[in-house]
Amino acid sequence: VQLQASGGGLVQAGESMNLSCAASGSTSTYWAMGWFRQTTTKHRELVATITSGGSTDYGDSAKGRFTISRDNAKTTIYLRMDSLKPEDTAVYYCLYFPHVRGQGTLVTVSS
Repeated sequence: VQLQASGGGLVQAGESMNLSCAASGSTSTYWAMGWFRQTTTKHRELVATITSGGSTDYGDSAKGRFTISRDNAKTTIYLRMDSLKPEDTAVYYCLYFPHVRGQGTLVTVSS
């Protein structure tokens, strides 16, 4: 499985940003994907996960502000991030569970 993430960049606090991640290769009909992030201080946090069946889960910092969604036909997931805060600044990595990780995309939120 290969992962191709897109999105990221620089936004101001309070703004929104979308990330997407497309899986290709030997993907399964039933899958789980998600995002985790690593801050500049190397703190790692699971942001959100979603299954092909639509079950979602969010990390505490993402609840109420981030929304994860999917397109099963494209084996692609999306992360809508609203009300961004400077502390959301991190490299965001896409995951295809259990073992595949994407290359990471930098999200920078300025105050």
